[in-house]
Amino acid sequence: MFIFLDGSWVTREEATVSVFDHGLLYGDGVFEGIRAYDGVVFRLKEHIDRLYQSAKAILLEIPYTPEEMHELVLELLRKNNFRSAYIRLIVTRGVGDLGLDPFKCPRASVIIIAQELALFPAELYEKGIQVVTVSTRRNRNDVLAPAIKSLNYLNNIMAKIEARRAGAQEALMLNTEGFVAEGTGENVFLVRKNALLTPPAYIGALKGITRQAVIDLAGGLGFTVLEQPFTLHDVYTADEMFFTGTAAEIVPVVMVDGRTIGEGVPGTMTKQLSQAFHDLVRQDGSRIESSVKQVS
Repeated sequence: MFIFLDGSWVTREEATVSVFDHGLLYGDGVFEGIRAYDGVVFRLKEHIDRLYQSAKAILLEIPYTPEEMHELVLELLRKNNFRSAYIRLIVTRGVGDLGLDPFKCPRASVIIIAQELALFPAELYEKGIQVVTVSTRRNRNDVLAPAIKSLNYLNNIMAKIEARRAGAQEALMLNTEGFVAEGTGENVFLVRKNALLTPPAYIGALKGITRQAVIDLAGGLGFTVLEQPFTLHDVYTADEMFFTGTAAEIVPVVMVDGRTIGEGVPGTMTKQLSQAFHDLVRQDGSRIESSVKQVS
């Protein structure tokens, strides 16, 4: 496996990061998770645009142009002969000293990794997952804006720990006002009376690439889409529920806090959107090349 690391193509064993890197020391950096499907990198431009927006928000200068970064991602897949893969694009503040001052890090570090990934077992996409609401609240916009995909994911990890200790596959996170925000790494959607609801970004939800794709698809299928705040009561009484994310794709939720969602099985709208999404990802994006083979 080849990995891109600061201008060089290295093996997994050769890919090392300094113990003085501020990404390691302080979670000082940004990232994107990206997917390639059958030779197409889904909405790569949108992912790279968001990466640069996150970097700008924390005054992190990326030492490549967006166009160069776009080509580096494609070249990584070519070098590994990957046709379908999960890609992690990371930019850290780079090497500095043990102090907090980011201005002592002269150059950002860029790492690009690709491998096969399945976030949930395949059968859970057919049966749906169980979720619990956790006590860990989503970061507030005035503390650390969830719109910034930073390397500091401890908030999400604490929520994941709670969920796993409760025997659930995923967590539902609320904001400090009690409105539903996200999963630990996914956006949330509800279906109520043939309308699709998802929390607006100001609640504490990331403007996910998959989230936007689902909103676009739902509109094209004639569904009403509402970006509005909602509470756990709305979750418990929903007709359908699902999570979306680059790694998760579209995963149905059939139980929350012991309450059965709808009929307790993935719903009709969830299935329709899932099928439309899997058709879309093989068309909407940047083509790698025609001669690459399936990752194994």
